[in-house]
Amino acid sequence: MSDATRALASFLAELRYEDLPEAVVARTEDLFLDWLGSLIAGSGQHPIPLFAGYARRMGPASGAVQNLVDGTNTSAYFAALVNGAASHVVEQDDLHNSSVLHPATVVFPAALAMAQEQGGSGRDLIVASVAGYEAGIRIGEFLGRSHYRIFHTTGTVGTLAAAVAAGKILGLDRDGFINLLGSAGTQASGLWEFLRDAADSKQLHTAKAAADGVLAACLTADGLTGARNILEGDQGLAAGLSRDADARFLDDRLGERWALSETSFKFHASCRHTHPAADALLAVMREHDLKADDIESVTARVHQGAIDVLGRVDIPATIHQAKFSMGTVLGLIALHGHAGLSEFHQIPLDDAAVAAFRDKVTMQLDAEVDGAYPARWLGRVDVVTRDGRTLHGSIDEPKGDPGNTLNRAELEDKFRRLARFAGTLSEDAMGTVIERVWTLHDADNVTPLI
Repeated sequence: MSDATRALASFLAELRYEDLPEAVVARTEDLFLDWLGSLIAGSGQHPIPLFAGYARRMGPASGAVQNLVDGTNTSAYFAALVNGAASHVVEQDDLHNSSVLHPATVVFPAALAMAQEQGGSGRDLIVASVAGYEAGIRIGEFLGRSHYRIFHTTGTVGTLAAAVAAGKILGLDRDGFINLLGSAGTQASGLWEFLRDAADSKQLHTAKAAADGVLAACLTADGLTGARNILEGDQGLAAGLSRDADARFLDDRLGERWALSETSFKFHASCRHTHPAADALLAVMREHDLKADDIESVTARVHQGAIDVLGRVDIPATIHQAKFSMGTVLGLIALHGHAGLSEFHQIPLDDAAVAAFRDKVTMQLDAEVDGAYPARWLGRVDVVTRDGRTLHGSIDEPKGDPGNTLNRAELEDKFRRLARFAGTLSEDAMGTVIERVWTLHDADNVTPLI
């Protein structure tokens, strides 16, 4: 076992709520509300009812843990499964840039499930979630850019992040976390091939990551052992899933650098790789008072990761696949000023105006943008107008990034918009949920949450 893995496991075991700066606690509550909004908005969307039906069929008829999709109670495993799937489907959940990980959609379902099962407090939930974020982000950074080209990091690394969050609720010691990482790491999976077929696998990735994290934590607590060098071993994660792994990330400034605070909120309801170009296009259109009809072509200058993911979608066949189409997203931005849930769900996939704009958009690898990625996601677009001008749009921090973040008023507004999209909560109920989240640190227990 490497010193880095040992240091990470020690940090996770020793972390206490009292160790967390106030800003980290507040940020965790911010991220938790953002996750809840994504989950509520996704609850009725395909394929989430399939997951909920599976949980009702295969899980217990009752339990201590809330399946937030349909309001039933079940076991921690099945609640994490369904809640993990639902919170990823509308593409509004958070993202950490340099790890290219969506932490919330795997960490919070596992942490909440175990906290509810164990009768934990809001503080227990917060410190477990921070542990999951800190471990997941560092392991994602450790596996590097090569991992993300083939593997969906939120499915692979997400399994370990969820396991750490659940294991923290169960009070594992250092040796327990070492075994836990081994049992979670050997289950890690998630491949990008689904994008070519507009398949539903992305929700299976987050569902399984959250649930398998709970599985690994519970079995570890009961005495199951796991590979002690799953991260760096000769036949471990890095050996099998990466070509540029760097162990220095695993224990990078533990307890000093709070990686959770680096996480970005999603402003647009699309793949995060589209956001920098979307914001850059918005900026240049506003600066020059352009309409969509004024534009002859748009070149989005992007990093290689964007090409690897978005380049697999030509003409989108589903709403979810449309969120991975750079041309579709920029078409919605140019024509409607937004690429939110209402635009994706109310404007037909075969809308002629959006399709015509999509055909004007190309992606081009840019050395500056690629060199900054994944630590920074730069937005650069070249816009050629119908009157022959070439205009340049430039954004260094897309809306939602830590340096251009959403404040609590904006987060409340986003939560309400997501909840209204679902149509399952009254305005008063939305206000109650918001208040509960803002006082999560004072909650004696987290059951029921909604």
